Amino acid sequence: MRSTAPWPAAVVSALALLAGCERPPLSPVDASGGALDAPVESISIDGGQCTTTVQQHADEGAVHISCTKPTDYLTDPPSSGNHYNCWAAYQTYTAPIPWGNVVHSLEHGAMVIVYNCPEGCADDLANIQAFIDGLPLDKDCAPSLGRNRIILMPDPMLDVRFAASAWTWTLRADCFDPGAFRQFFNDHYDHGREVICSN
Repeated sequence: MRSTAPWPAAVVSALALLAGCERPPLSPVDASGGALDAPVESISIDGGQCTTTVQQHADEGAVHISCTKPTDYLTDPPSSGNHYNCWAAYQTYTAPIPWGNVVHSLEHGAMVIVYNCPEGCADDLANIQAFIDGLPLDKDCAPSLGRNRIILMPDPMLDVRFAASAWTWTLRADCFDPGAFRQFFNDHYDHGREVICSN
């Protein structure tokens, strides 16, 4: 199990009980079980090097399960799979919420952005929020929801600094690159199994 020392014990216990903290080693596979190629794009950010990896993954299913059952996903961050009956509201969170709820939001076409910054990353989070706020509103949900189906939250179990997921797709990065995240939004947002706009 990955270390959760920086997080309060109550949060870690709740996550372990509701969402299952351990994720298996990652091995992207296609529907036949074969390995998927991982396109990797390296970009320069402020004179440094930033690696962004976008991958498609096998659909792990979409059965509703009891919110007392642990969840187990093959990707990090999760990109599909069995999930809880209640989905997560499309908003920014300051604490992690169970992936069983978040994966249900992915099924509804949401994009999820997660981060793991134990030492803090306030400037990056401000940039991510500005990025989210600047995205064009989707035609399906803007009239009723007034915003996109996007969730931003910390994930202390994430093994990279920043990541995004949409149904069967992930983006993993060691920095926040607005261009890469925008392309991911353009390509994979609103491609879930259902279009549900309500929180």
